[in-house]
Formats: sequence, C-alpha cells, structure tokens
Amino acid sequence: MKHTNLFCLLGVLAVGPALAQAPQVTPTQQATPAQQAAPTTQIAQVSADALLQMQAKKDGSLLLLDVRTPEEFAAGHIPGAVNIPYDQVAAHLSAIPKDDEVVLYCGSGRRAGLAAEVLVAKGYTKLAHLQGDMQGWQSAGRPVEAAPAPVPTK
Repeated sequence: MKHTNLFCLLGVLAVGPALAQAPQVTPTQQATPAQQAAPTTQIAQVSADALLQMQAKKDGSLLLLDVRTPEEFAAGHIPGAVNIPYDQVAAHLSAIPKDDEVVLYCGSGRRAGLAAEVLVAKGYTKLAHLQGDMQGWQSAGRPVEAAPAPVPTK
C-alpha cells in the first residue's frame, strides 16, 4: 500500500508541471457583423497636407473620390472631389482612370475601404486613402464645398 501511494505521488509530481505549462484552450470567438463587414485591403495613407500638394500640381493625374452618399457630398465635400457612392463604384469603373492616382475618402474610413477593395479586385494599383477622411478634414479646418453632386458618366 505504501508503494502504491508513493507511485501515485511520484506520478502527480512528474505530470503536474507539464499540465501547468499546457496552453489553455478557449472556445473560438465568432466575428461580429461589423468585423465581418470591415474592409481588409490595405492601401497607402495620404495626409491632408500631401493631398493639398497633389491638388496644387493640377496636372490631371489625380482623382479625388468621395464615396459617401450624394446627400453627404452635397452637404459638404473636399474641393475637386468626384462623388461615386461606395456601393456604386463597380458600376462606374469607366469614370475612374486606372492610370491616375486615386485618393478615396468617406465620412470615417469604412466605406472608402470597401470601395478600395472593389478597385483593387479590378486591377487598380494607384490607390490611397485620405487620413482622417472627411471628419479629419473638417476638424482641421480645411476647405469644404457644398454643391449638388455631379452625376458620374459611365
């Protein structure tokens, strides 16, 4: 009986540290609907100052693409921007030249990311995302135009 207890004690002492070091298994967490819908494409970020410098060149190689709704665009947008709502980008690819630098923005970043995913999937490579989007632009006191959204041509 003494030997049996001794073997049990030795077994616990030998196996105990290995069990203590074993990784803890936790149930897998499912992504929330917001995480599932979040864009995954990573594109370059452009600061507001860099965008203003790009616009100052006026060489025609920049397309500033506002992917908010026409109502948001009409309420106020960055001067020189073209409005194509994010959910209509695929239908208006002919209005987005592949050879131009395309800088996307929306209200806070989500819709611009979704539009960027569509453009990347269609072979666009000269894409950038405005840091801070419209919220950052306005909070920095940058110029804003309010006018009806021009209708994109196909």
